[in-house]
Amino acid sequence: MNSILENLTRAGVSIWLDDLTRNRITSGNLKELIDTMSVRGVTTNPSIFEGAIAGSAEAYATQIAALASQGLDAEQAVRLMTSDDVRSACDIFAGVFKASGGTDGRVSIEVDPRSARDTQATIVEAQDLWNLVDRENLLIKIPATVEGLPAITEVIGRGISVNVTLIFSVDRYIQVMNAYMSGLELALERGHRIDNIESVASFFVSRVDSAVDSLLKVNGSDKAIALLGQAAIINARLAWQSYIEVLASDRWRALHGANPQRPLWASTGVKDPMYADTRYVIDLVAPGCVNTMPEKTLFAVADHGLFVGDTVSGTADASAAIWHQLSDLGIDMDTVCGDLEKDGVAKFEQAWTALLDTVAKALERA
Repeated sequence: MNSILENLTRAGVSIWLDDLTRNRITSGNLKELIDTMSVRGVTTNPSIFEGAIAGSAEAYATQIAALASQGLDAEQAVRLMTSDDVRSACDIFAGVFKASGGTDGRVSIEVDPRSARDTQATIVEAQDLWNLVDRENLLIKIPATVEGLPAITEVIGRGISVNVTLIFSVDRYIQVMNAYMSGLELALERGHRIDNIESVASFFVSRVDSAVDSLLKVNGSDKAIALLGQAAIINARLAWQSYIEVLASDRWRALHGANPQRPLWASTGVKDPMYADTRYVIDLVAPGCVNTMPEKTLFAVADHGLFVGDTVSGTADASAAIWHQLSDLGIDMDTVCGDLEKDGVAKFEQAWTALLDTVAKALERA
């Protein structure tokens, strides 16, 4: 086992892989990453599936031919192919799931991103995906849009474990945690156990730096340049502080036996080559968080990450001070995060549409 990744795990960081392909499953690569690289879960999204299926057509050729012979359309075929991959990954992680008491060993699958603004459609599809994959270590990904919040509550209230995705702002993250607690309260009212319901809240990181850095460069002042590359990490650290405050609240304490909705650092691949390629892992170490990373970032951390322990706890005041400096420069984080959410939903919609188009053409050729 890689020593740097082992140190992260001991510090309370659950390392998840932000990628899934059929080749990774069938080749034994996913199992190898579990055994040698401390990988304890997998996240997927429409972009990942679009790349997996479009980029590895031969891995899906036999199934596509079978689905074509059954007369299935592209949407039906995509759902069956992606759910098969996720189910297989869930089975590979069964040992981690059992050893962690159900906390880790989780695999995520996302509702159709075109439903991100439709509460009822999200609820229906979340239930359908939960039934289709039929694995207790599954997480259903639901976007943290305004319309997604009541869907989160209802789906949790049905006893379904959820990965809330596309969170950019601390304010929205607080709303997500409230939606989770409302869901647990609803589950109790309906007679469900809550000790086996799990949830993570995917707080996006690198995209925040990309957006804020571009505004700082436009400003161009010395104060602005000095703040380059700081927004994403302080944003995540402030989110962590909100999480700690929720765990200390009377409302949370009343939910005896419930599992905390762990913060999951997402979008942790560094987009600006000027920054260290391990920063969104090493600078966000906290006991009880998840960090889902693309393979490139995972290998970078394993190769040259400088583990220094917990880099989040006790940073709230310093992070808030930097936040105020950004505000003083005219950077409106509400606007930035709102734009990032819209862009994130749009990108996932585009990837899903591209995937449907790719599969439709493959079905026609089969």
